[in-house]
Amino acid sequence: MARKVVNRKELRAEVEAAEAREAATEAGGEEGKKAKAKGEKKPPAKRKSRSKTAEPERRRLFWGVFNQSAKRVALFDFSQKKAADAKAAELTASGKNQHFVMKVKEAISE
Repeated sequence: MARKVVNRKELRAEVEAAEAREAATEAGGEEGKKAKAKGEKKPPAKRKSRSKTAEPERRRLFWGVFNQSAKRVALFDFSQKKAADAKAAELTASGKNQHFVMKVKEAISE
């Protein structure tokens, strides 16, 4: 195999030309950097404010006595289910409409 003849003077000329191009581009870029460095500081970035997450509304569970058209007739505490069942049975027996008991969640007002 034949070796390729390398001329060191040509290689050196190419390297110097590349360095000259880099120096020219850096000089153009440094002018902009110097203008900023003379006292013009970039203002600090503003932080995004963190809003508080809305707390879920507090609710309480009750037993409701309803008629056939889903209108609430009576409301009892959750611990008084037997009383709610008794009221529904009483209203059903006294009239034509059926009454039933269902859980009701209502917001707590403080």
